[in-house]
Amino acid sequence: MILRLKAIARRILRPPLHKPEVDLAHDVLGTDYGGWPLLTAHTPADPLIYSFGVGEDISFDLEAIERFGATIHAFDPTPRSRRWVDKQSLPSAFKFHPIGLAAKDGEAEFFAPEVDEYVSFSAQPAALSDPALAIRAPVKRLSTIIDELGTGVPDVLKMDIEGFEYAVLDDLIACDLRPAQLLVEFHHRMYDIENQRTVSQIEKLREAGYRLFYVSDSGHEYGLVHQTAIVA
Repeated sequence: MILRLKAIARRILRPPLHKPEVDLAHDVLGTDYGGWPLLTAHTPADPLIYSFGVGEDISFDLEAIERFGATIHAFDPTPRSRRWVDKQSLPSAFKFHPIGLAAKDGEAEFFAPEVDEYVSFSAQPAALSDPALAIRAPVKRLSTIIDELGTGVPDVLKMDIEGFEYAVLDDLIACDLRPAQLLVEFHHRMYDIENQRTVSQIEKLREAGYRLFYVSDSGHEYGLVHQTAIVA
């Protein structure tokens, strides 16, 4: 109840930048913390899902495997996430890769969270994070990962990558890669990222054929579907 009241207060004080523009049935899979939407009628059987930003919550991934028969390729290069995944008992349909997603192949700097209990390293330092705790970790472009795994373009691309999403989406558009569903956490109002950056990114995605079907109560998690996937 308290969490719900907080969500309502956030929507009033900081309303989401966008609203869904297509009304499509979907279910939010996973925990309140780690949940993401999947379209119910427009997700194929046995979908291929790329899930970037594992952290310590794979509830979405496991439920997608159970309910949709998904194959999950999950990615996270940060040491804490890698250690956590190593301790889990995972189904064969969950395949983990200790690399990050970026707009280049090579290495990237990841800044530590402000609080030790937090998991997510970010593309830019948070206000109180210690720059001395930054790490460097391997990253690859989406096109490179697809080529190396030989899977073809995923049906669903989920990314919670703490500020890297803007450059990655620009690279995705430039490479003409079009996953049917994009599930993205945008980090406006965090890491000094302005609202306009997300507004501009959504316009680019619309021009590339995507339509919003979901915006979370927090206004940060978005679900987009490519128009070719919803043509009757």
